[in-house]
Amino acid sequence: MTTTGRVNAIWIYPVKSLGGTARDRVHLAAAGPAGDRAYTVVDAGSGEVLRGKRAPALAGLTATGSPDDDARRIGAALGRPVRVEPAAGGSGADVAAVHLVSRQAIDRAVAGDVPEGCSADDPRANVLLDLPDDDERTWVGRTVRIGAAELHITRTPKHCLGVYAEVRRPGEITVGDPVVL
Repeated sequence: MTTTGRVNAIWIYPVKSLGGTARDRVHLAAAGPAGDRAYTVVDAGSGEVLRGKRAPALAGLTATGSPDDDARRIGAALGRPVRVEPAAGGSGADVAAVHLVSRQAIDRAVAGDVPEGCSADDPRANVLLDLPDDDERTWVGRTVRIGAAELHITRTPKHCLGVYAEVRRPGEITVGDPVVL
């Protein structure tokens, strides 16, 4: 086992496609960080689940914690009525339970090494890492321990920075925790 870095920041996105909320600590469960992507935005007329790609104004909003208040604010920003509903299965995460990105990956992206369709400004990661001498892209297939949680790195995203992981052992993680491979 090797300590390769530290947790620099933790983010959850309570309403899928909305802006994130910083946390000092979070419990990682099998479905991902507690409270992450627990709600989705639904067009009140069509019933369509709205995503950031089709409604980019969503990314500029943050959740208040009240689905009714959020629906009013989002509806006003989009110019149409919406509902904020619990995500099917408890999480609106599309691909993996946890998205990890290093500060170094963001620096590489700013310098031009960024996948097409990805934003270095907002990688929408749950866990921002500081890896001075490592690259998380080399971790696919490996296990990482952060705080009390153990994660299995499953793959690199197609259109984003960092890596995706599944939670093998749930537990709390905290800003400043060591990252152990």
